[in-house]
Amino acid sequence: MADAALTAVTQPRARVRKPNPRLWLSLTWILIVVVAAVGAQWLAPHNPLEQDLLLERLPPLGFSGSEASYILGTDSLGRDVLSRLIYGARIALAVALAASFAACLTGSLLGLAAGYFGGWTDRIVSRFIDIWMSFPPVLFAVLLVAVLGTGLGSVILAIAIIDWTRFARVVRAETMVQSRMDYVYSARIGGATRLRILAAEVLPNVLPTIAALLALEMGVAVIVEAILSFVNLSISSDSPTWGSMIAEGRATLHFAWWVLVFPLVVLFLTVLSFSQLGQGLKDQFDPLSR
Repeated sequence: MADAALTAVTQPRARVRKPNPRLWLSLTWILIVVVAAVGAQWLAPHNPLEQDLLLERLPPLGFSGSEASYILGTDSLGRDVLSRLIYGARIALAVALAASFAACLTGSLLGLAAGYFGGWTDRIVSRFIDIWMSFPPVLFAVLLVAVLGTGLGSVILAIAIIDWTRFARVVRAETMVQSRMDYVYSARIGGATRLRILAAEVLPNVLPTIAALLALEMGVAVIVEAILSFVNLSISSDSPTWGSMIAEGRATLHFAWWVLVFPLVVLFLTVLSFSQLGQGLKDQFDPLSR
């Protein structure tokens, strides 16, 4: 009996994983944006392109002169700000998902190959990354869109072409670290092929880093799309985007502050949520963090 009690006291207790508030708060906001984007045609109270100059610059609900059907007010053309924000989430998420996954796939494959095989493969990929990163990213994106032409496909392609280096560099470094671990040597002694070791041993331990980078890249893609639409190099100017709303709100800041403030707040929260989601996923699933 005494031995059992002593064993219970001396045995270390299993560590209880505390919930990560950053992860859940960021997931909640991103889920709100996703629901708004998917259900825009049902959630938006008005047509985002409908203009009514008699309703121009209506303040948000609660301010003098507001109307109940325009919760966040209207812009200088009488268009509903809330409806434009909801439809703008579609463009932001489409660019974030498509461009980020394209950059992730390209950069991760090159980073895995360079970090694991080394030699001439590593030298070629590393030099290519250095050359590519010598171009200023935002200016490079503007140049690519100007050459490719405006449109959603051009924006996605430009971001993917620019940001694959982010994945390649980090994944290469992480792969080199994992390749020197004892479990890799054990797999080699066991007779596993190099490709099998890469796919079954190294890649699962690099995935938390890739997931964190992917979430971070989604936030970067949202910012780049907003910058391009701010300078009218994204999709058609008739389509509501957060960047174009910010550009319009900047011109009418002294008369209708809400046209600028609300898209800025939504953009900030979305980018911050993607960033915190990436760090939260790494903390949650990284074996070293656990």
